[in-house]
Amino acid sequence: MNRNQGCLAGLGELFLVGWIFRWLQRVIGYRSGSCLGCGCGTVLFFNMVWIILSIIFGTYWLSLVMLPFGQWA
Repeated sequence: MNRNQGCLAGLGELFLVGWIFRWLQRVIGYRSGSCLGCGCGTVLFFNMVWIILSIIFGTYWLSLVMLPFGQWA
């Protein structure tokens, strides 16, 4: 059973992931100014790319909301 989320949920998740990524980069990533920022920033970057791609490909972009169980778009 493939129950992809709708467009609004996908956009909301992308906004939230972007906000969390900027905050984490500022605290422990490239913008932190510490010597650990390079390694942590790189790990954060690849993790966020993986999360963003899973959101993009896991969202049904032609529907505003997720359909109830058993219905088709």
